Amino acid sequence: MEAVIDKTIKYNLSEEEEKKEILRQYRGLLKELKPKLKQGDKELIRTAFEIAAEAHKTMRRKSGEPYILHPVAVAKICVEEIGLGVRSTICALLHDTVEDTDVTLEDIQLEFGVEIAKIIDGLTKISHVIDNNTTQQAENFKKILLTLTDDPRVILIKLADRLHNMRTMDSMKREKQLKIASETIYVYAPLAHRMGLYAIKTEMEDLSMKYLEPETYRAIAKKLNDTKRERTRYINDFIRPLKEKLEKAGFTFEIQGRPKSIHSISNKIQKKGVPFEEVYDLFAIRIIVDSPAEKEKEDCWKVYSMITDEYNPSPERLRDWLSNPKSNGYEALHTTVMGPQGKWVEVQIRTKRMNEIAEKGLAAHWKYKEGATDESRFDKWFQQIREAISNQEGNSLDFLQDFKTSFLAEEIYVYTPKGDVKMLPIGATALDFAFMVHSAVGSRCIGAKVNHKLVPIGHKLRSGDQIEIITSAKQKPSQEWLNQVVTSKAKQKIKDTLKEEKRKVAEDGKHILQKKLDHINGKITQHNLEELASFYKLNSTLDLLYDIAIKKIDLKELKDFTASGDRLFFPKPAVKEVVEETVTADVTARTYNKKDAELIIFGESSDKIMYTLANCCKPIPGDDVFGFVTTGEGLKIHRTNCPNAARLLSNYGHRVVKTKWAKNKEISFLTGLKIIGLDDVGVIHKITNLISGEMKFNISAMTIEAVDGIFRGNLKIFVHDKEELDELCKRLMALSGIERVDRYDTE
Repeated sequence: MEAVIDKTIKYNLSEEEEKKEILRQYRGLLKELKPKLKQGDKELIRTAFEIAAEAHKTMRRKSGEPYILHPVAVAKICVEEIGLGVRSTICALLHDTVEDTDVTLEDIQLEFGVEIAKIIDGLTKISHVIDNNTTQQAENFKKILLTLTDDPRVILIKLADRLHNMRTMDSMKREKQLKIASETIYVYAPLAHRMGLYAIKTEMEDLSMKYLEPETYRAIAKKLNDTKRERTRYINDFIRPLKEKLEKAGFTFEIQGRPKSIHSISNKIQKKGVPFEEVYDLFAIRIIVDSPAEKEKEDCWKVYSMITDEYNPSPERLRDWLSNPKSNGYEALHTTVMGPQGKWVEVQIRTKRMNEIAEKGLAAHWKYKEGATDESRFDKWFQQIREAISNQEGNSLDFLQDFKTSFLAEEIYVYTPKGDVKMLPIGATALDFAFMVHSAVGSRCIGAKVNHKLVPIGHKLRSGDQIEIITSAKQKPSQEWLNQVVTSKAKQKIKDTLKEEKRKVAEDGKHILQKKLDHINGKITQHNLEELASFYKLNSTLDLLYDIAIKKIDLKELKDFTASGDRLFFPKPAVKEVVEETVTADVTARTYNKKDAELIIFGESSDKIMYTLANCCKPIPGDDVFGFVTTGEGLKIHRTNCPNAARLLSNYGHRVVKTKWAKNKEISFLTGLKIIGLDDVGVIHKITNLISGEMKFNISAMTIEAVDGIFRGNLKIFVHDKEELDELCKRLMALSGIERVDRYDTE
């Protein structure tokens, strides 16, 4: 995929032209739907369109265009790119009406029935949150995810809605762009991937990167554009002999060549530590064979054999998803071969049916499933989610984190001692497997045999492992177990067991508390327990009684409490203190979030607000940054490509403050550089001479390690801003023998 196309239309139209544009888009939607329309459908869609158009008639998007164009575009994505039908189109057209207009769910139910009203309810954001430990955004994610097993169309329409928002985000404020892009990379792109919507997932990742890391995005997009001609020539040379072979063998087929996405190229550059020019599989070749159902596997392996006759394969890069399809229904053979000019090329082999499932994901999966008797892995995946959701307690942020690690990660396939295949997320341990077999097996697990070798319970599993669980009647879960599992089921069962244990201990705490309360004529009531939990800053009454039982709280403050009837009253000073604390926090957040506020850091015009630079990403002036209001530590400045940015921006978007740097050459910042090169005589002198002598930077620390003629240097230096750092990197790269210079975040 080339640099993502900007699909926005610049609106500067008269009222008449706008009406024509709305009608043109609506007719385009009907044209896409034509093959799926049954009797009466057209009228239903017309009604939905008219209700939406009327409801949104006074509304405009940030770009100035009429709002109705958004639901029409979302409906078009649902039909054209996801493969959904008439009912989903109606829902997509009405998806914002209940939230933003006077139309109610009852109105929709009367007009279109319960099913459609239910889907629209799933798409309607929660407008208030009762739980103080969570955020509105996390609650909305939770609501959407909870509908997944009821009606997956909610998720699919939500993905279409998010994709259209991402495509038309240029008119939004910077902090809104950061928040939406982060949510997309954190939850929606992985969801699209698990739904089998690879094209949508890829576009979401690229568009997120366009806003989160604009410089890197533009640099890779430019290089892809500059190399387009030679890449096309290379793809044609690579394909030519394969075409001849396949035609000779009598296959009906199609061959496509396309570049990898900007996001995946960027990931490879970072993970492999190589420049753009050395990313070995910048593009993939896809061969789509027209095969009858009974010959699909056989034909794919025949094609594989022809490719590897022509080009040498890399044995460790073969991916067989024919024998073991992914849980989202994806089937294909992937291999990486050595093409002409010594370049590695990834080749994907699929049949037409497999390709449709890869393109349209869930919708195509159901189309082909009709009439099939075996329960697919997709259904098993849904079943696992149902179980996890039905047991779910606790706040939405925990739920979201568990959901991500359990259900949005890539999966591995492992075997039971009898040879049955089980599916687990990447990162799963022997203990996760034990809980997957049965809760009782998990609770009593003391170790495992993986491929007949003894391993501890925290051992990470790999695809193809065969696992036998070892149990003991004396074993029981401990708090540390929560760090040794990733699946939602295992975490929930461990938490339940620990809670039960905690309850038993808490009973002792109850007796101790009652004795203390007797001195002030107080009683144990739910209200009093909650008051005390609040006073001691604990999350629950169970924590309170447990902490009393294990002597973490000695209750000496109780003598300052007063009791009247069934109620306990705080000692006076505590009330003042608690109130002050909440008010301060609230006012602080409000000050930072005032409309259109932009916090300037450093320089004469800088705002007089205390802030700190985040340790996780060590920003320096010139970096793309945002401010984040923390609880207890004031304002922290993070880089937008910080490892924690996506989580912070997507879960706590309301705490983000738009931030920019002002020029200031008075203050220096510590930053790190990793340098790799050939261990030549005098190379160290050349580096230090350039940094200290020519460019006059102070070196804080320097370590050099040389192995087998290659040296690796870690430098900590003081710079004023990113401009200086970039100039230094450029000049270091110009020195002979230097292969790579990378910035890293100093400890």
